[in-house]
Amino acid sequence: MTISNYYLPQGREVEIFKGAAANGLPVMIKGPTGCGKTRFVEYMAERLGRKVYTIACHDDLTASDLVGRHLIGAEGTFWQDGPLTRAVREGGICYLDEVVEARKDTTVVLHPLSDHRRILPVERTGELLHAHPDFMLVISYNPGYQNLMKGLKPSTRQRFVGLSFNYPDADREVLIVCQESGAEKNVAQQLVALGNDLRRMKDHDLEEAASTRLLIYTALMINSGLTAKEACSVCLVEPLTDDLATQQAIGRLIDVHF
Repeated sequence: MTISNYYLPQGREVEIFKGAAANGLPVMIKGPTGCGKTRFVEYMAERLGRKVYTIACHDDLTASDLVGRHLIGAEGTFWQDGPLTRAVREGGICYLDEVVEARKDTTVVLHPLSDHRRILPVERTGELLHAHPDFMLVISYNPGYQNLMKGLKPSTRQRFVGLSFNYPDADREVLIVCQESGAEKNVAQQLVALGNDLRRMKDHDLEEAASTRLLIYTALMINSGLTAKEACSVCLVEPLTDDLATQQAIGRLIDVHF
């Protein structure tokens, strides 16, 4: 089978996800921004031959956005399934990205789908849907963003098989940057070394670490004709901080590597 989504495993996450899918268990993926959580879900969906229904969670996300709502059309009122309901009916992976951003009353909808019942009550239509055998619920979030106001309740967390992601080790990250950008290995090695130095700044001057995604963007811009320093400026410095002193500190690191 040819897989179009490239993913380089870091451990046993592929086998764990396959086991969860085979047993109808939901999966929770934790990890920093840009470390490959979404890519992993897309890769596994392709390996399992299942469609992915991706939902980017936010403060205004309502249960109706997930389940569906009545709409008015040319022939009157009709019901339109939301992405969660479509995945439950048809089979597929419903993926809630950054689930901690969703309102608490929204995530409660997931509870009967994430235990042995695997059901979805649709109150507006009076239906009680039993999940398709190929339905799978997957959520992800960045633990670094959690605070007292935004976090998963223990009653929600304990319904999931958990996977923790982090940025790849240097050798793997070099391979990923080369594969995704077409960069020369020596350029990828310099970028990964820079990225690791920037990650060591996270607890001091940077709110968020330099992600693998940003390193790939930088390599792509170098391939497009920008100098390495220009590419680092627009893909690493500007996205990571607005603070002038921190930008200058990153600039000095860039000068060391390029």
